[in-house]
Amino acid sequence: MLGGQQHGPPSISFATVTFTVSFTKHQEEQMLSAAVPSLIHALPMVVPMDDSWISFDVNALAQNFWSATFDGLTFGAIYALVALGYTLVYGVLNLINFAHSEVFIMGCYGVFFTLSALNFGPSAPHLSFWAIVGNLVLALVVAMIVSALTALIVERVAYKPLRKRNAPRLVFLITAIGVSFTIQYLLYVWRGPSPEPALTMFRPTPIFEVFGTIIDSQQIVIVVAALVMMVVIDQFISRSRTGRGIRAVAQDPDTATLMGVNKERIIITTFVIGGLLAGAAALFYVMKIPSGVQYNGGFILGIKAFAAAVLGGIGNVRGALLGGLLLGLIGNYGQVLLGSSQWTDVVAFVVLVLVLVLRPQGVLGSSLGRSKA
Repeated sequence: MLGGQQHGPPSISFATVTFTVSFTKHQEEQMLSAAVPSLIHALPMVVPMDDSWISFDVNALAQNFWSATFDGLTFGAIYALVALGYTLVYGVLNLINFAHSEVFIMGCYGVFFTLSALNFGPSAPHLSFWAIVGNLVLALVVAMIVSALTALIVERVAYKPLRKRNAPRLVFLITAIGVSFTIQYLLYVWRGPSPEPALTMFRPTPIFEVFGTIIDSQQIVIVVAALVMMVVIDQFISRSRTGRGIRAVAQDPDTATLMGVNKERIIITTFVIGGLLAGAAALFYVMKIPSGVQYNGGFILGIKAFAAAVLGGIGNVRGALLGGLLLGLIGNYGQVLLGSSQWTDVVAFVVLVLVLVLRPQGVLGSSLGRSKA
C-alpha cells in the first residue's frame, strides 16, 4: 500500500532517527544500516495472524510477472520523484528532510481542490481529450506551486534560523520531524481523519500488449512523464550554472562561497526543486490512487521514497531514480509472491536492509557533489 490508514492524530518515537548525527561517511553508512530496521518497526503495518497469514507462490509470480512489473514501474516512478527531493536536500545540507512527505501531501491537496473545482468526481468526466489534458496540466501546475511554496516556507521558517545559529545536525533532524507532524496535525484539524472523496481523472484505456499484459494509458502517462522530469532535472544539475552551484555547495560549501556561489540562494533553489518534483508526484499519486488524499497519506510514501534514495545512493540524483524503480518492482513482486498486498512494504524494506548490509553506500553510491558534469 502507498498510504497507511491511521485514525486519530499521529504519534512519534525519536528513538528511530538518531543516525543523522554522524560526521564521517563510514559512520554515516553504519548508522543508516542500524536505523532502517527501527524505521521498519515503526511503520503502522497490520499482519493477519491466522494459519494462512503467509504463502509463497512462485507460480503466481510467474503468471503475473509482467503485470507486476509494469505496475511496479508505475509506483516506482512516483517514489523516484519524491526521492529526488530527499536526495537533493541531503546532498546540499546533509539533512534527512522528513518534512518532505508533508510537502508531497500538500501537493495532493492542491490536486484535489483544483480538480474538485473543475467538477471532477468519482466517475471519469465526459470531456474531450484536450479538455482533460488542459485540466490535468492546470492541476499539475497548482500542485507544483503548492508543494514548492510549502518546501520554501519550511526551509525559511524551520531550517534557516538553525543554520544561522550553527545548530547540531540532531537539532535539524528533530525540527524536520516536528515540522512534519505539525503539518499533519494542521491537516487533521482542518480536514479530519477520513480520506478525501475519490477523484477519477480519466478512464484508463488499453494502448498495447506486452507478453499478454495490457499496458494502459494511465501507466504510460505516469512513467513517461516522470522519466522526462527526472531526465530534465539530471541534465539541469549536470549542465546548468545553477546545477553546478548545487554540486559545488554539496561538495564543499565553504569553498563554493569563496568562489562566489550564493549558498543561501542554492539552498532555496534546492528546496524549491524538491517541492516542484513532489507536486508532480502528487498528481500521479492521485491519478493512481484516487482516494489517497488524506492528512497522513504522505507518511508511508515518504518513508518509502527515503528508502528509495538510500537504496540507489543517498545524495545521488540518478540513484534516486534507480532506487525508486527498484523499490516499486521489489514491492510488487513480493506482494504477488507472498499472496497479499500487506507484504509490499515488508519485502521492500527487508531488501533495503540487505542492500545496506552488503553495500551501505547504495547501488550507485556517489554523492551529489561528485556527480559528473
